[in-house]
Amino acid sequence: MVTHPMRHFFIILLFVLSLFLLNACSDSDYLLQCAKGQWDMMSRAKPIEDILAQETESQNVRNQLSKIVRIQEFAVNSLSLPDSGSYRKYADLERPYAVWNLVAAPELSLELQQWCFPIAGCVTYRGYFDEVSARNMAANFTEKGFDVYVYGVKAYSTLNWFDDPVLNTFLTNDDSHLAALLFHEMSHQIVYVQNDTAFNESFAKTVETEGLRRWLKESASTDLWQQCLQREDQSADFHNLLATVRKDLNVVYASELENAQKLLAKEEIIAKAFAEYEHLKQGWGGYDGFDRWMEGGLNNARLSSMATYYEQVPAFQNLLRQVDYDLNKFYTKVKALASLPKNERLAKLKSLLPSFSVSNLRTEQ
Repeated sequence: MVTHPMRHFFIILLFVLSLFLLNACSDSDYLLQCAKGQWDMMSRAKPIEDILAQETESQNVRNQLSKIVRIQEFAVNSLSLPDSGSYRKYADLERPYAVWNLVAAPELSLELQQWCFPIAGCVTYRGYFDEVSARNMAANFTEKGFDVYVYGVKAYSTLNWFDDPVLNTFLTNDDSHLAALLFHEMSHQIVYVQNDTAFNESFAKTVETEGLRRWLKESASTDLWQQCLQREDQSADFHNLLATVRKDLNVVYASELENAQKLLAKEEIIAKAFAEYEHLKQGWGGYDGFDRWMEGGLNNARLSSMATYYEQVPAFQNLLRQVDYDLNKFYTKVKALASLPKNERLAKLKSLLPSFSVSNLRTEQ
């Protein structure tokens, strides 16, 4: 008789084998590390209920897991997020991130490199369970003249292929960020569109923000919500700055200038962006929450990666307003958008953009 853990292992092997057979352009080493990483994660997972009952982890871990249980119950009951088998177990990966994502773009284009898989579709990032492997691949792209960006990810969703566990990487967050992370990842189980990373991530970000608003309101954390709103405003300012940089770069890249001239103009635009960022910080009273990200430098890969997660958020937030913040109606509308051809979907989202911004969230208390 096959034991439960071994059955999971065979499922993973079949899953990865199907990827390999259906996607001949993918290298076997990469797929193998995916299988090993997923298997390692699942083999470490232990039921949270048992951990809390038997006190097999530290008090701090148990406290955080108790919060997660409450947050998940709230997500299901108040946000209509899926009551699945995910986040019922805990796994300590003994590292700061679940995976490291690599994104790459040509040095004179904001178009991100894509990697395609038969189940997930085409995505604009490539995930590694090992940081060294991600950086080695990044070095290969750099040698080919690409701009690259490698960043750690604390959580990811397998879209109901497996029961995703709570990871130790979650537990370094404060209460608000912990709730936001869970709302975001659980929302990926509502809808997922192949070949449209921006749609998927912007939808999840919108659910995350609305979920956090409701969670803090129920917790009577009005002051904390106001702090979150302030951070959202600052985030909107920051992403507007990055959007302007991308717009300016696109004008240069599409021009008839020689490549050497384009590269010089690129340097000037990026230098100007750093000066504008310092000006923003003055308006924020010195808030430096984006300093660490800016210290990594600006290049096409980093700029486009940020657009992937935020560019369509105002459109989704406007759609949520139109249904009077009824999440079930919102999910129905989003699923309808997801069923459209990509060009029609983008047109619908663009039609939602003009009259809404993140600051409108202030009116909803």
